[in-house]
Amino acid sequence: MRRLSRRDLLVLGLLLGIPVLLDLALVWGPALASVGLSFTSWDGIGAIHGVGGRNYVDVTTNYPPFWPAVRHNLVWLGFLALVATPLGLFFAVLLDRGIRFSRFYQSALYLPVVLSLAVIGFIAQLIFSRDQGALNSLLGRTQDPVDWIGDPSINLWAVLLLAGWRHTGYVMILYLAGLKSVDPSLKEAAAIDGANEAQAFFRVVLPTLRPVNIIVGVITVIEALRAFDIVYAVNHGRNGLELLSVLVTDNIIGEASRIGFGSAVAVLLLVVSIGCIIGYLAQELREDRYGTRARRRTRPRKAPRGDRP
Repeated sequence: MRRLSRRDLLVLGLLLGIPVLLDLALVWGPALASVGLSFTSWDGIGAIHGVGGRNYVDVTTNYPPFWPAVRHNLVWLGFLALVATPLGLFFAVLLDRGIRFSRFYQSALYLPVVLSLAVIGFIAQLIFSRDQGALNSLLGRTQDPVDWIGDPSINLWAVLLLAGWRHTGYVMILYLAGLKSVDPSLKEAAAIDGANEAQAFFRVVLPTLRPVNIIVGVITVIEALRAFDIVYAVNHGRNGLELLSVLVTDNIIGEASRIGFGSAVAVLLLVVSIGCIIGYLAQELREDRYGTRARRRTRPRKAPRGDRP
């Protein structure tokens, strides 16, 4: 085995060290700093004073926007997981069957993925604006327009439609790549056994997409809990569009400059995000482990040599 030269070690150090340092400086460093600052009272200029867990108590008991923001984040997660993700899987299955103009449909569905959520937020204003919005014009409600963005009972769902539009294209590409790697002989074997297309998909094809399911699940949780750009572009995340990420921004860089208080909200968001991802991964790995054990138990054993013909 050839020993690494100094040049090789230098190249490896640069290729591995720089990304690790950037990750520590830009991700884990601020995360740990937020955890420490969440137990303090600091306006970003004066002295830092420790307050223990008072920020967490105030956030959960004396901060009215907190629980609506939690509810909105959960609705966001439920919409992406139960509506946008299955829709993306459905489109991936259709495109995998080689329908006509599949390349065009694939490009059209993937187009919103290349757009940032801030741009989609501006698109939402053009579509859902009360006075000059395209939707009210299409519905013929110019004389009695619906305030899609200003009405707190419906503006969250209007924004979710566009957020789901973007998420659907992302999920479609991931599942389409997974479907392309499925062995066609599995579908043929299911058809020989008498399974129809739906049975073959849910009992044969979908279980083979478990790695893709894990990736999609993690991405869905992250997208739902980090949502910020689109609601901030619409109305600064207020009047029915409150999210935890918006509360963090309002407290840390807003006029109040309550960095310790905003850090407490950020830590709660971090804990919820990590908890959801770890719980989902643990469930997927547990099912995969049980499935592997079941296959081992049902696998036929080889006959002893003396009993072989």
